[in-house]
Amino acid sequence: MTATGQTSGTFAYVDSKAGMVPVHVKSHPDGLPIGGHWVPCEHSDPIVFPYDSSVIAHAPRGTVEHAAQALDAAQEARQSMAALSAGTRRSILMAVHGKLAAVRSELENLLVLETGKPLVDCQVEVARTLTTWAAAAEEVAHSHGETVPLDLQPAGEGMIGYWTRKPAGIVIGIAGFNYPLLLTSHKVAPALAAGCPIIVKPAPDTPLTTLWAVHLIRKALTEHEASPAAVQLVTGGIDVGQTLVADPRAAVVSFTGSAAVGHQIAKNAAPRKAVLELGSNTGFIVAKDARIDEAVDAVIRGGFYANGQACISVQRVIVEDQVAEEFQRRLLERMDEVAVGDPRSPDTRVAPLINTASTERIMTWIQEAVDCGAQILHGGELQGASLGPTVISQLPTEANLWCEEIFGPVICLNRVADLDTAIELVNDSRYGLQAAIYTASLKTAFRAIEELDVGGVVVNEIPGFRSDIMPYGGVKDSGIGREGPRFAMEEFTVTRMAIIRP
Repeated sequence: MTATGQTSGTFAYVDSKAGMVPVHVKSHPDGLPIGGHWVPCEHSDPIVFPYDSSVIAHAPRGTVEHAAQALDAAQEARQSMAALSAGTRRSILMAVHGKLAAVRSELENLLVLETGKPLVDCQVEVARTLTTWAAAAEEVAHSHGETVPLDLQPAGEGMIGYWTRKPAGIVIGIAGFNYPLLLTSHKVAPALAAGCPIIVKPAPDTPLTTLWAVHLIRKALTEHEASPAAVQLVTGGIDVGQTLVADPRAAVVSFTGSAAVGHQIAKNAAPRKAVLELGSNTGFIVAKDARIDEAVDAVIRGGFYANGQACISVQRVIVEDQVAEEFQRRLLERMDEVAVGDPRSPDTRVAPLINTASTERIMTWIQEAVDCGAQILHGGELQGASLGPTVISQLPTEANLWCEEIFGPVICLNRVADLDTAIELVNDSRYGLQAAIYTASLKTAFRAIEELDVGGVVVNEIPGFRSDIMPYGGVKDSGIGREGPRFAMEEFTVTRMAIIRP
């Protein structure tokens, strides 16, 4: 195999029996970043470009022993990390922002290769990552406590009381495969801002960008005379995750992924804190007074980005009867705009899912729904290795496509008699992350905000809207706790009360 046109830190094209294929070129040492060094690994796993199944790299495979080593190093770094001044922590965070920004285009290219997401979505991920690091740096200055009027009770007269927030200790950050750089940053940046060491475990399918980012983060720590052991990374299987999560030295576990895995992590971590950002089957209501063209545009934008592999992408579209026919007609007229193809092309909006197992699962669910009376209005078939953008109507609410998280480019369309039924249908779910409603009525908008049982309600915009500074998280099986630098810092710190009698 002969490499040509190598670019450090991104990828090269190489000659193989399959033709010219991309291969990742590392910009960090071999092994895993544990303690103060990169520790060698005996085994590695192939990382595959979902578009054509070519192997783009081999990633180090960590072990339980690596996890234990990382926990020991994090425990040693805990005190020095907590002692860093606010100014030093802010400088470190801004230095990381600068290092990531300097390799922005290379990160985008690498994300395309390991996730298979279209380039436009990977560009958005890197932009949001930079926002997250800058926001975390700003929040360092806002982490403070309050005085408490102890003299409200007679026993407290003459006493002084105040509380502060202190680092909780070691954070375990476990990220999903769909936004590996951004999800990792939403754990690492607030942990550093709060003064906590963190051990990251990336998804097995997408460790490459995270390894590179952790290398840059540790360089920033070292340049500021802080311990590189404040940020470590361990890859591996379930046994590695269980070792990290169940260790009593881990103060907080922050996990992004499926509900089933999140529930097990919470059990393994108990009684210590678990911050869980889990899945959803996002509801999208189109009220009878909605501006139909705008609602259709939102479904096109919000249903298929990142190949539909986003926990707040549009899934369940619920339309009031009065506008259902018009909405469906206009939606179908625009479906051909959702281009399927090579994720490296700026024109592509849908590409192959992360692996064939995901595609096969969704195809099975589609057939199950059809067997129960659902109607495929558009798509429902493979275009090469890609599941084409799909719209299905008349779904039974017990169908997997309706009640579970699809995590693919499929929109489910049902009509209802009135707004009451629409709200009931959105709430009739074990999930509750974010939901959206399109309406021209303030009364309807505020009713949805009050009555939809979710972590966030979006009015006249896609439910996938997320500002990286806002509190983000769900209810029910969609998780517990909130992300966003300010809110994650609160999750990663504990309140310490001071009571003084002068």
